[in-house]
Amino acid sequence: MKIYFQFMYILLFSMIGEILSTGLNLPIPGSIIGMILLFLALKFRVIRLRQIYDAGQFMIENMTILFLPAGVGIMSHWDAISKYWWQIIVITVLAIVVNIAVIGFVTQFVKHRFEGDYKK
Repeated sequence: MKIYFQFMYILLFSMIGEILSTGLNLPIPGSIIGMILLFLALKFRVIRLRQIYDAGQFMIENMTILFLPAGVGIMSHWDAISKYWWQIIVITVLAIVVNIAVIGFVTQFVKHRFEGDYKK
């Protein structure tokens, strides 16, 4: 029963984000606004992490399932994107390489910056 209330918290913030996005005619998706509001609520201790932890862990562990609708949506528009398949592949590969490089540099920076702070 506890996990249902945890999902309810997450869905409540998502719904508030959707209402704000639609009601204020914002160019930002409601789900993003909802997650920002959830982050702020956690940061300012309006809600505690333990109140959503199990539901959040479940969603992270099963994240790959959430990409299926997007893949099906892409396939339903295949005729429109089939002309640009090689550009999409090049951009995707470049984005992956840039992401890996940025993550590597940030990790090295953080490691060197805080190297003496933690004892082994």
